Amino acid sequence: MTRMADLSLPGPRNATPQLDEIDKVLIAELQRDGRASFAALGRAVGLSPAATRVRVNRLLDLRIIEIVAVTNPLALGFDTMALLGIEADGDLHDVAAAIDPLPEVSYVVLTAGRYDLLVEIVCAEAKDLLPFVNDRIRSVDGVGRVEIFTYLELEKETHTWGVR
Repeated sequence: MTRMADLSLPGPRNATPQLDEIDKVLIAELQRDGRASFAALGRAVGLSPAATRVRVNRLLDLRIIEIVAVTNPLALGFDTMALLGIEADGDLHDVAAAIDPLPEVSYVVLTAGRYDLLVEIVCAEAKDLLPFVNDRIRSVDGVGRVEIFTYLELEKETHTWGVR
């Protein structure tokens, strides 16, 4: 899974790249089938495969899209997934930067509300959850209280929210 930090766009923080209708259709088609050929995508938008490749590469270069295989860790044999609600002291970016590289971490989100950060983790076995939280997360400077929400089942995960 892609971490949110990986999705930040180059340039000014509030700069939104301009997407035309062709870009939007390409994104929708790739969300439906990320393995679609440039020829098939081109037919959907009325462009040649070469022109379609240029368009898709632009979307990739701008980090608007990322083409990956999204897996269900529980179906792959990982035993435990959890969401950690973390209350932090100090600079939230520093705390997030310290947690981000841990291999068990799927994503890190800075939030407003009860928790300062939400962190999704995947552990190979249930017995790995406590040592991970106790020894790795709680040892990060700035981490205060941690609440663990263990997933019982992954009912739905989607990446097809479309474009505006």
